[in-house]
Amino acid sequence: MAALELNGVEVEDTYCEAFDGLFVRLIITARSERWLRRAVCGATCLPSTVVGRTEAGLERWLGEHETPDGRAGALVQIWGIAAGDRPLDRFEYELSLRIRQGVLVVPTTRIFNAWEGEEEIDTMPRVGHCGDGYEEVRTAFGREMINIPIMMGDWLIERRLGVGRGVAGGNVWFFAESEDAALEAGEAAVEAVAEVEGAITPFDVCSAGSKVETRYPEIGPTTNHPYCPTLRGRIPDSKVPEGVVSIPEVVINATSLEALKRAMLEAMIAGSRVDGIVRISAGNFGGKLGRYRIHLRELLEAHG
Repeated sequence: MAALELNGVEVEDTYCEAFDGLFVRLIITARSERWLRRAVCGATCLPSTVVGRTEAGLERWLGEHETPDGRAGALVQIWGIAAGDRPLDRFEYELSLRIRQGVLVVPTTRIFNAWEGEEEIDTMPRVGHCGDGYEEVRTAFGREMINIPIMMGDWLIERRLGVGRGVAGGNVWFFAESEDAALEAGEAAVEAVAEVEGAITPFDVCSAGSKVETRYPEIGPTTNHPYCPTLRGRIPDSKVPEGVVSIPEVVINATSLEALKRAMLEAMIAGSRVDGIVRISAGNFGGKLGRYRIHLRELLEAHG
């Protein structure tokens, strides 16, 4: 089988493993860039689906002409795991925590729905009732909104949020000869993914990929030790090539499998252009995590 290469960089003939996820797509607005960025940070920080909770990311920034209330905004996705018992109920609870603690508390913010799906979440029970009985439903900006009185005035959130089913956990790895090259490739990949509609990078550039097998199951996934450069020469199962000192991972979620594949390819292309990248790969768990297997070879062959 022919060797794989992209812009002179070796591409490992492997695959990433992805899984089904639930997501909401929100528009967050605020009266200034300061408060908007603070709210986006609050809504998207601490990715934690790996321990059964939620993760999120910025899809793109929005201009005043793109938002329901004519203010600057951001398009944000929040994701949960679609497996297990009553996943939508669990997702609704975790989503409410991100909204209440990440956005509601930030001055001048509002939340609008940006996804029309067959399923939806009524935000009244877990978010609206933050008004302690003083909340009310009203029509504003052409939408059904919940108005919650807070100490700095009123806070608005659209009552119903559409729930989508997408694919989470796609990823690309860059084997780098220096930390500078690793950071540059990771940042370039994240920027490339941002150009693909429907895709986000919940970890931005991730420095610590994990594995399923662990000596400490009580804490969840632990470091992917065969790919830790500082363990090369100290462990018998190291998979780090000589000269590689850093391996950043870019994790990608997307509203469809097609969008995820496009985003992975764009990430690979962007990272391959960076001097000091000697190999591109992806992480998988031997079929133990998700039902999707996205082969890097197939992405490159489709690209031509």
